[in-house]
Amino acid sequence: MTADQITQGRRLPDGTPLKQAGDYGFFPDTNEWLVWLPNGSYTGYLNHTITEHDDGTISVSPSILMQDDAGRTLWHGFLEHGVWREV
Repeated sequence: MTADQITQGRRLPDGTPLKQAGDYGFFPDTNEWLVWLPNGSYTGYLNHTITEHDDGTISVSPSILMQDDAGRTLWHGFLEHGVWREV
């Protein structure tokens, strides 16, 4: 995925393990959203605001920034209405 590229995300049923890059879902047992970034990195977002839309998609704010231990950016972008957009 390159900057400005978009990827359609996939919302899985609540509690269903994520299966591939771009998946996201809510886990009621831990009360958290987990996302699998389009680049293959897997993470949860307890410090972001999650908006769930009527169609079941979500938007995450602010932008999602994943860095390695050295501070290098692995992925930076947005998940808006279930669509991933890298910046």
